[in-house]
Amino acid sequence: MKYVVILGDGMADYAYKELGGKTPLQYARTPWMDSLAMRGTVGLVQTIPPGMAPGSDVANLAVLGYDPRRYYTGRAPLEAASLGLELTPADVAYRCNLVTLSDDEPYHAKRLLDYSAGEIDTAEAAELIAAVDQYLGAPGRHFYPGLSYRHVLVWQEGPLNVRLTPPHDISGQVVGPYLPEGDGATAVLTLMERSHSLLSAHQVNHARRARGLSPANSIWIWGAGKKPVLPLFRELYGLEGVVVAAVDLVRGIGRCAGLEAPVVPGATGNIHTNFRGKARAALDALSAGYDFVYLHIEAPDEAGHQGNLELKVRAIEAIDREVLSEILKGLEAYPDYRLLLLPDHTTPVSTRTHGTDPVPFVIAAKEPLNGGAGTFDEPAAAGTGLRIEPGFELLPRYFLRPGLRNGPS
Repeated sequence: MKYVVILGDGMADYAYKELGGKTPLQYARTPWMDSLAMRGTVGLVQTIPPGMAPGSDVANLAVLGYDPRRYYTGRAPLEAASLGLELTPADVAYRCNLVTLSDDEPYHAKRLLDYSAGEIDTAEAAELIAAVDQYLGAPGRHFYPGLSYRHVLVWQEGPLNVRLTPPHDISGQVVGPYLPEGDGATAVLTLMERSHSLLSAHQVNHARRARGLSPANSIWIWGAGKKPVLPLFRELYGLEGVVVAAVDLVRGIGRCAGLEAPVVPGATGNIHTNFRGKARAALDALSAGYDFVYLHIEAPDEAGHQGNLELKVRAIEAIDREVLSEILKGLEAYPDYRLLLLPDHTTPVSTRTHGTDPVPFVIAAKEPLNGGAGTFDEPAAAGTGLRIEPGFELLPRYFLRPGLRNGPS
């Protein structure tokens, strides 16, 4: 038996008049997803527990079968794990975006123009983060480069009880009301303000402006947390597995759970990612003897954050055409398999941030299962009447082999 989870990050959404009153999932041409829905079990799953912030960190923990209320310690420590950073009990990790702010003065009057600095190239970003670390780093405080605009700050005894806002929640808004507040806020804000003068004058940003690109003219610190401790996936479920993902967050969750996390050439975390390469990496892992693959695709979420309806439809269609089709063809080589397809959370184009609504899922196998629907989308899933809550029960109770434990609740 082989088990594959395909997760289209932020794929679920609302209906829009521009799409004829349909959601992006309804509107997109997805013959492979619809074929799964017709022969699988379809329903809704509540991946975000009540009262918790609707982030990919919380949602992906739940989808992997871990109760976020018990195991979530913050976003950045998971990303630090992906980068191979060993946190001590005294360390606090923070997510550190490279962002584009307006030229308004003073700092609190600026607007957040782009939470990703134009999806800055990873090599350019690494040069900027190296400069930030040289200028703002200190004994016990260091900045580490990640993928594109996503980076990590590790700060020994750093402030933990400070209110920090994800930058993708405030696109286009004046930053003043969303700057750090609480114990230690001044120290965090000082780093952000000092980074602006450094980065605005950096040669990388001079070159980006000359090419008509958004300058990465500030860091934005958020997602604080301490080192998590997750039970190993193999010990909970008796399966050896692999996480195929571009973004450090999901790779980090996988590594904390004891799953392998191979690097896929050309995997970017946006619409220009190597879709087929990720599908091939998943199939290669199965053929190498792994039992379980968690395949994560970020592109729909990025489109939602950008408020780009057309791009979100394109991303969903690419997942169907270039990922799901390849995985299903490859799985035919095995006597039996189970495949779970779902988003982790909603990322509505209308709000440009994450939502707490339940999301559709479909579980399929080589032979048809009960509880299918005619299409794979939000209304069809709601129409089946099947709803799984809490969401961390979906993987162990409804997807994996009968008789396994119900997960680390």
